[in-house]
Amino acid sequence: MRWVTYATDAGDRVGVIGGDRIHPLAPDVGLIELIGRGAEELRAAGEAALASAEPAVPLAGARLRAPVPRPPSVRDCLCFLDHMRNCQQATGSPRTLDDAWYRVPAFYFACPSTVVGPYDEVTISPGSAWFDFELEVAAVIGPGGRDLTPEQAEERIIGYTIYNDWSARDLQMREAPLAIGQAKGKDGATTLGPFLVTPDELAPHRRDGRLALRVEAKVNGATIGSGDTGAMDWSFGEVISYASRGVDLVPGDVFGSGTVPGCCLVEHLSLSDPAAFPGWLRDGDVVELTVEGLGHLRQTVRASAGPYPLAPRHDPDRPPPRPRVNRAPSKLPYTRGLHEVGPDVWAWLLPDGGYGWSNAGLVAGEDASLLVDTLFDLRLTAEMLGAMRRVTGRRPITRAVLTHANGDHTHGNQLLDERVQIIAAEATCAEMRHEMPPEMLTAAQVVDIGPATSYFRERFGAFDFSGIRLRLPDLTYDGELTLDVGGREVRVMDLGPAHTGADSVVHVPDAGVLFAGDLLFVGCTPIVWSGPISRWIAACDRMLATGAGTIVPGHGPVTDPDGIRAVRGYLTHVVEQADAAHARGLSFAEAVGAVDLDEYATWLDAERIVVNLHRRYRELDPAAAPELDHLTLMTMMAERALS
Repeated sequence: MRWVTYATDAGDRVGVIGGDRIHPLAPDVGLIELIGRGAEELRAAGEAALASAEPAVPLAGARLRAPVPRPPSVRDCLCFLDHMRNCQQATGSPRTLDDAWYRVPAFYFACPSTVVGPYDEVTISPGSAWFDFELEVAAVIGPGGRDLTPEQAEERIIGYTIYNDWSARDLQMREAPLAIGQAKGKDGATTLGPFLVTPDELAPHRRDGRLALRVEAKVNGATIGSGDTGAMDWSFGEVISYASRGVDLVPGDVFGSGTVPGCCLVEHLSLSDPAAFPGWLRDGDVVELTVEGLGHLRQTVRASAGPYPLAPRHDPDRPPPRPRVNRAPSKLPYTRGLHEVGPDVWAWLLPDGGYGWSNAGLVAGEDASLLVDTLFDLRLTAEMLGAMRRVTGRRPITRAVLTHANGDHTHGNQLLDERVQIIAAEATCAEMRHEMPPEMLTAAQVVDIGPATSYFRERFGAFDFSGIRLRLPDLTYDGELTLDVGGREVRVMDLGPAHTGADSVVHVPDAGVLFAGDLLFVGCTPIVWSGPISRWIAACDRMLATGAGTIVPGHGPVTDPDGIRAVRGYLTHVVEQADAAHARGLSFAEAVGAVDLDEYATWLDAERIVVNLHRRYRELDPAAAPELDHLTLMTMMAERALS
């Protein structure tokens, strides 16, 4: 038989499925009460309902709840060891499992109060950027027991249902070092349904004491994984027997099987090839799970509000972080917020100018404004746009120019009104299409990458990469573009490739202001991701040629032409140092250790010399300096900074 719990105006009702209709039991009968009586009485109650004259309810129109909406307990087991091997491999660890996995049928307790029905919307766990599903099968206990043998435990299973273990992977990884079990990474939601199917209906699918049911998981219609529940390493009888040691199991207790290998997102993650990853779940995604003999779940994922922040406690065993002070001279106080840098021209500054702490700009005309860049996360961008409303309330933002593709200048795009026209160089738009998904940057906060972990946590720990949907430009240009912003002329020029594949600057001639994007780092070290370096040096000359007296860098305090000259001097110094090391026959790795930063050693993030030397060595002799991915280069920078 197939049993359901469904919602009515008068409350939940229990029914048994006959054909395409639900045959209800009396309004005061709950499924937990029924299954506690045992299989024979459950069958008798079902047969009586099927024979009853009470009107049946069309299954298609019913709002199904979880068959057991509030189980006494929910234990999620880890019966498929290949799932664990795949997860370890995905997060950069060996596939080899600790011996304990082969000796203990592990489980953890999930949250009964967050059980949802088979078609309910599911809210992303607050603060999570890595939300995942897991296709499992669950066994539900009928008459309870204690100290059961595996054979007795199998007899206590009254039915089976589909189990979706919704998981916040980033929260799970953040909590893992505590080593006290699952917490906020796992209690956001658990789906059960659509039916509770009695064991007799599944008898044809039994193989060697296990249910062998074909399963498939889809997101937005695309298959993520498929498999067979017959691949369980630990049987339901074994895990239930283990759980019953010294413990009374009661009617309605739920035991999840653990994930059928391949039927979740995390198993498809590759830190070495992030582009191949299908992506974490986002607002509006539709997850469908199908299990042979048990039915089909279909649920839409929804965004959640951010969590209330909690300040970390002081760690007496951790040395205080090295002080970070941007010592560059500035025309204006280098403080967080909106600063007027010219007539109706403002800069939004975020000290100290290191990773992610970028600047943006606002140019206002008579009846319209132009925004230059957004920020690294939604919270930061919302703060900036809110502060700008004293201007944009009367002169709304109608256009936004993106100086380049990096996330700390683009991630907030989605917060702009849909009528705002976003403009970027053609190559910037192309790079944005192939950038790492924003939520993958959460890896810097939660993944243990060895000795460099503290570097990544310190540099990226302040940002929230959840909920970001990258909005691409509406209009692209090549070379130069002149805009009319409420009667003011604004010139946009692509001076790249240099920092990235395209680097735009925004010149406001009547105010003598230039927004330089990341062609200019002031008091902090430039980083040449794309190059060639000669192109960046030429870009410095072109910026100087504009005659602008006030320069807003992508990072660091507001400056003047001397700030441009300082960056030009640094890049020239890098070329001189790299060319000299190469002429001496030093390898790239040897050059990193031998370079003399001279006056530039005091600039923030001086370790970026690693990337800059690598780029110059690639320009001099590609065969002698193989291409390295960003993660490898970032790790090398971390090692230099921590040494």
